[in-house]
Amino acid sequence: MTDVYLNGIFMNADQARISPMDRGFLFADGVYEVIPAFNGVLFRLNEHLLRLQRSLGALQIPNPHAADAWQALCKEMIGRNGGGNISVYLQVTRGAPDKRDHGFPVPAVPPTVFMATSPVAPSAISNSATAPGAAAIVAEDIRWARCDIKAVALLPNILLRQQAIAAGAVEAILIRDGLVTEGSSTNVFVVKDGRIATPPCTPRILAGVTRELVVELCRNHELPLVEREVTKEQLYDADEIWVTSSSKDALPIVTLDARPVGNGRPGALWKTLARRFLELKRAACSIA
Repeated sequence: MTDVYLNGIFMNADQARISPMDRGFLFADGVYEVIPAFNGVLFRLNEHLLRLQRSLGALQIPNPHAADAWQALCKEMIGRNGGGNISVYLQVTRGAPDKRDHGFPVPAVPPTVFMATSPVAPSAISNSATAPGAAAIVAEDIRWARCDIKAVALLPNILLRQQAIAAGAVEAILIRDGLVTEGSSTNVFVVKDGRIATPPCTPRILAGVTRELVVELCRNHELPLVEREVTKEQLYDADEIWVTSSSKDALPIVTLDARPVGNGRPGALWKTLARRFLELKRAACSIA
């Protein structure tokens, strides 16, 4: 049985209980982060905590911990659950008032803090020479207008991901007003004629920590990248498509709506990016 953390106490997962009045349960009134660790070392922790603060600020939920306290909690969660390659899920809700009401509780109640872990499987960048790539579909973006907040209200994302699974794919790439936004739980990059493009950060997308890392890697290693709008037509015409997230790193999409992307295999630019990504991860997490 894995250990979790709930409101100041570490315990077995089967012992954890929240109030049915918790606003995360009743309203999805909360935010979350998923922070990977490799070789037991937290990866891009500061960037995840900064985004957590932005999400909490957007919902006007006080941050229950300073950065050093979050770091200590994350490290203890990793140690209690075996270390290695593991991700830490942390969730903060507005708490559990006595009364169900749409308005914020007055007086305010303490936020509910929950943390758990999951194993992290090797991603495609672990062996870019033999990675097969993955399938995706295109779907209409049915989510709300503040996708820049990493909120726990994920039902539209769940329905979109399930639509992809039903089609034998791993991800749905979303279109709003004729433009690519992101995946159901990923950011999107496209390559055409040797140039990389990714939609800019607006309220329509989540500013992914891995997205920012890929942008950084491209700029540091002179891979031609521009942040701009990508049309649905440009998505279908791409030579390469990548999706990025903290669990997938950078995953090449080789079929889109059952049609090959480029030559139907992971592309040369993705392989270059994957090698650079793996080098950085190994150095940051002391991986041999």
